[in-house]
Amino acid sequence: MNLIRRFLTASSITSLFFSAVIPLSIKASEREVRVYSGRHYNTDRQVFKKFAEETGIRVRLIEATGISLVERLKREGKNSNADVILLVDAARIANAAKEGLLQSYRSDLLEKNVPVEYRDPEARWYALTRRVRVMVANPKLVDVEKIKTFSDLADPSLKGLVCLRKRNSPYNQSLVANQLVLKGEENTKSWLESMLGNVSQPFFPGDIGITRAVAQRKCGIGIVNHYYVARMLAGINGKRDSKLAKKIIVITPNPAHINVSAGGLAKYAKNKKEGIKLLEFLASPDGSSGLAGPTFEHPLNGFNDSKELENFGDVVPDRVTVNELGEYNAKAIELMAATGWE
Repeated sequence: MNLIRRFLTASSITSLFFSAVIPLSIKASEREVRVYSGRHYNTDRQVFKKFAEETGIRVRLIEATGISLVERLKREGKNSNADVILLVDAARIANAAKEGLLQSYRSDLLEKNVPVEYRDPEARWYALTRRVRVMVANPKLVDVEKIKTFSDLADPSLKGLVCLRKRNSPYNQSLVANQLVLKGEENTKSWLESMLGNVSQPFFPGDIGITRAVAQRKCGIGIVNHYYVARMLAGINGKRDSKLAKKIIVITPNPAHINVSAGGLAKYAKNKKEGIKLLEFLASPDGSSGLAGPTFEHPLNGFNDSKELENFGDVVPDRVTVNELGEYNAKAIELMAATGWE
C-alpha cells in the first residue's frame, strides 16, 4: 500500500504527499520530528498541531498499518527517517522493541505520567492511550445477566451463538495472552476449546463486523474493543451503524483486560531530543486526553467521559501489565492455532 506523508506545522496542515518525496537528509536545527504511526485517526493531527504550536517543532507524519511500519523499519535499517514509532496493541510495540527497532531512553516526565504497568521495564516504549476488550451481546438472543467474564463464553448454553474475530487480530492475541497470565496454560487451553466449540460461523475480519452481526442476530455475542461500539453509536460510520449499535449491550468484565496504543523512540532517530519531547507531550494528561477523547479510547489516567460510553460499565483494570501481554504473545498464538481459532 502507498504510505502517505502529512506535514503539520504550527500554523496549518498542508496538502498530502506520497512518502517517496520525503527528504533523505534533514538538518536537526530545523526542529522537526518524524513519526511513523500505526494509529489511523484523523483527529490525531490536531494533537500534533497543538504540539507544534507549543514547541515550534514540526511533525512529519507517515501513517500505515503497524505490520507495514515494522517491516519498513527493518528494511530501512540505519537509513530510516523515523524518529518516533506509534503502534497499537501491546504485542506490536513489545515485538518492535525485541527486534531492536526502538532505543531505551529515560524521561522524568514519562516516568511521572505513564503508570508503571503501561510502560516497558527497559524504557523502550510508553503507553499513550488505553483500550478495553469487551463483549457485545444481543439481549434477545442471550441472557446478558449470566455473562460476566470471558470465561462465560465457554458455557454450553451459548452453542452456536459466539462470533469471533480472526486469530491474526493482535487484540485477540493479547486477550489470550492476558488469560495465560491470569489462569495459566491448561485453564486457558480448556477455555479456548470450549469457547471455540460455541462458534458456528466463519471468523470475522474486524470488530465492527462482529458488532453488526450481533445487532442483526446473526450471532448472539462477540468480543470487540470498546471504542468501536462507541464510534458506531456516535454515528461516525453512518446512521445505519448508529442504529445497529443501539441494539446491543456492552459487557465490560470486572476486572477488565486493558490494551494500549504506545510510542517509542526509533533506534536510529536523528531528532532524538525532539522525539522525546513529542512522546512526553503525547503521554501528558493533555496529550493523552487529546488522543483518546475523539477516538473514544481512555487516557492513561482517568477515563473518557463521552456520553457514548455511559452504559458500558465501570472499568477496573486487572493486574496484567502491558509488558506481560507482549511476553506471552507467542504462546497465545500457538494455543489459538492448536485449539482451532482460525
